[in-house]
Amino acid sequence: MEDDLRVRTDAHGEPTLLLVHGMGATGDVWDGLRELLVDRWPGRWMVPDLPGHGGSEALPEYSFESLATSLAKLVAGAGPVVVLGHSLGGVLGLTLAQQRYGVQVDAVIGLGIKVAWTDDELAKVAALAARPVTFFDTRAAAADRYLRVSGLAGLFEPADDAVSSGLRTVDGQWRLAMDPGVFGVGAPDMPALLAGTRARVVLARGEHDPMVTEDQLRRLSPSVVSLPGLGHNAHVEDPAAVLGLLEDHLPGR
Repeated sequence: MEDDLRVRTDAHGEPTLLLVHGMGATGDVWDGLRELLVDRWPGRWMVPDLPGHGGSEALPEYSFESLATSLAKLVAGAGPVVVLGHSLGGVLGLTLAQQRYGVQVDAVIGLGIKVAWTDDELAKVAALAARPVTFFDTRAAAADRYLRVSGLAGLFEPADDAVSSGLRTVDGQWRLAMDPGVFGVGAPDMPALLAGTRARVVLARGEHDPMVTEDQLRRLSPSVVSLPGLGHNAHVEDPAAVLGLLEDHLPGR
């Protein structure tokens, strides 16, 4: 635990690879990729649970800036940093790469970032942020809810340890570890984020990701990759394909 974040890390050297999960998930979604990093990543890697998720503490309020500040504390003094972030995690990678955080972010790979939002979608997430925590009488019911909220249904078995990391027990009942307030971050200002960074940026998606289209990404950046046959959680579906993003698009690799 570092600064109230549950963090897993290994190895030494540079650059530091920061793996940032998406809304509702935990750092455990990167386990398949972590197994590949042992022999193929030259420096250190760090995998946090974001504030208000998994084993990390909640924040008084949530914004892209407050979440990025927590990540900045985690990698302060780490030297060059490469961020591979999924969905919300990709937005936080771009936020962290803004000059005001004092972190040397050399590259950001944003995977599956939702870049187009309707008014109805924003109203829905605002309503979710305002809801109280839901409690369940059984782990099975809580696990089912977790898998749906995190978009991981069908990718993990309910009994998997990666699901357990997203649950908590309170007085004999079960709840999602996620603080509902995280939904309140809203929609990112992608043009401003891209304009405000000097880092190398690659926007990626699974070919069948329903959250974002290739055309939407290409309106923002010329550096777009679609991973064949994969969906929104491409890093869980095919970790080797996502590792290829690091190898193919980072300077000096």
